[in-house]
Amino acid sequence: MLSKKEDTRHQIEFVSIEQLVPKDHLLRKIVRVIDFSFIYDLVKDKYSEDHGRPSIDPVVLIKILFIQYLFGIPSMRRTIAEIKTNVAYRWFLGYGLTEEIPHFSTFSQNYIRRFKGTDIFEKIFTKILEEAIKHGLVNAEEVFIDSTHVKASANKKKYTKEIIEQEARTYQEKLEEEINKDREAHGKKPLKNRPR
Repeated sequence: MLSKKEDTRHQIEFVSIEQLVPKDHLLRKIVRVIDFSFIYDLVKDKYSEDHGRPSIDPVVLIKILFIQYLFGIPSMRRTIAEIKTNVAYRWFLGYGLTEEIPHFSTFSQNYIRRFKGTDIFEKIFTKILEEAIKHGLVNAEEVFIDSTHVKASANKKKYTKEIIEQEARTYQEKLEEEINKDREAHGKKPLKNRPR
């Protein structure tokens, strides 16, 4: 039996985060085919250039959500914990190895102040899912919504659009539910539901 003689955990190495993410990682494939910059145009009227402190990049906020959704992470708190230790997630967000990741409540506050009561979130999520399907990253023939298996119909384009929109709405509802649980746990009133 061999034992590792050296403990190299504290060894200083010169390495870039780019080198640490496998070339075939799913997030690399997503970055190659989806340009997230469209988000800036959709949210520009929700941000002020000359008031308040600098905000977290809105693309980063949406990418955090995308990580949660894509990898099935059950809560925002857990998502942030996973991002802190996952090199591929940090790379996807554009964060270095030692850069501080936004606190999980940052997303909740941004959602409440900027996205709540609008359809911006659904537009962003729908566009991302459409692009992922278009480039073969998501199979639209079989989709699972709320753990219910749904088989696609003959008119795949119409059906795919309906599934994408439903998935965006479902995810937004789950997100609002998570935010409300966190608010209640901290003695705050839950968010009011907007009419759908």
